[in-house]
Amino acid sequence: MSYAGDVTPSDAYAAVTGEGDAILLDCRTTAEWAYVGVPDLSGHGREVAFVELQTFPANEPNPRFTDQARAAGVRPGRPVYVICRSGVRSVAAAQVLTAAGLGPAYNVLDGFEGPHDRSGHRTLGGWKNDGLPWRQG
Repeated sequence: MSYAGDVTPSDAYAAVTGEGDAILLDCRTTAEWAYVGVPDLSGHGREVAFVELQTFPANEPNPRFTDQARAAGVRPGRPVYVICRSGVRSVAAAQVLTAAGLGPAYNVLDGFEGPHDRSGHRTLGGWKNDGLPWRQG
């Protein structure tokens, strides 16, 4: 594994709201943040770092991802929990951050929305469906 590991949304929430300086980085696109919603850590006096791994609307790799993550507070030795829609892009982002010497970087399993149910809807897990705090972007 080329990143620190996978954690559940609940474990990530505990890490980024508990003692220490762990940070939550949402690597989805600006459109997803605006239209789907975002994790909300304000009840704990914390903020989420928002850095696109792939740019919207072109869906191309963000060439400034690592630099923008650093500017958002990701640094060597500071645990970073990376979330995307379903836990796929966040693996790639955690790998990029690890290769850059940042973190330890963890992937948040099932992401913000979780996997599809039998009807094709995202109702089976993830940050939002696990009842963790979120707000409309």
